[in-house]
Amino acid sequence: MTGSQRKRQRKRNVTGYLFILPNIVGVTCFTLVPMAYSLMVSLTDWDYTKGFGNYNWIGIKNYIDVWSDNWFRTSLVNTIVLASVTVPLTICIALVLAVAIDKYCFAKLPLRLALFMPYISNVVAVSIIWVMMYSPWGPFTQLVEKLGWREPPKWLGDPSWALPAIILMMIWANIGYSIMIYTSSIQGLPADVYDAAKIDGASGGQIFRHLTLHFLSPTTFFLVITTFISSFQVFAQVQIMTRGGPGAASNVLVFYIYTCAFSFYKMGYASAMSWILFAILFIITLIQWQGQKKWVSY
Repeated sequence: MTGSQRKRQRKRNVTGYLFILPNIVGVTCFTLVPMAYSLMVSLTDWDYTKGFGNYNWIGIKNYIDVWSDNWFRTSLVNTIVLASVTVPLTICIALVLAVAIDKYCFAKLPLRLALFMPYISNVVAVSIIWVMMYSPWGPFTQLVEKLGWREPPKWLGDPSWALPAIILMMIWANIGYSIMIYTSSIQGLPADVYDAAKIDGASGGQIFRHLTLHFLSPTTFFLVITTFISSFQVFAQVQIMTRGGPGAASNVLVFYIYTCAFSFYKMGYASAMSWILFAILFIITLIQWQGQKKWVSY
């Protein structure tokens, strides 16, 4: 490479760095620096109402105390239950609907847009609407009364129904996103392979099981990862619909972190729980990443 070529290469490199500089600055200022500060604060019992600089270093005491906290354990269990139910139901329903719409529906675009609208709608507005739907005069209560349930549950006010009610709302709100992702993948499936399978006498069920699920496995893996992470980070729905109640029936991890930080002013304790949540998600993602080698086909 001549001197002039190296000079042009350096100019191109500088141009590229200038293009990514805003992103680097943004990620550094609004992600990396807050994460580092949170890690530091998790090693203290800092109360932010006392101002910056009043740090009392306590080491890993917050990380130890968390595991003896009944509220933390309850919120963690609720979060695991919510994610374990929401993720498979959302993905399975979305897959069936995406395939059905692509194969049998004539007005595909309007239907997809209608299903996608809840996902792009404001989560606060959606949550308020569902609070009204779960009210004693709402459609859910009226429906079960007409079906013969004389004393329908209070839904959000019933410890046995509060978390399932939130799960149902989350599935409804998030299913459109999964449908759109599946739709984009379905449109790229090789038609010649399906034609060959039909010529060989494969049934619709066999084609779906051995071809569609096989080709869509990378998309399914992507949705499992992203939906699981978003389910573990649910906050606004709980804040608006139940505030973690009744009692701790719908208290999830992020809401409990928020409560400890901004209601009890235990910022160090909340930061420690945040890093525990990060570690849990990281470990789960690693397990899923290793497991995908057995069922994902690229």
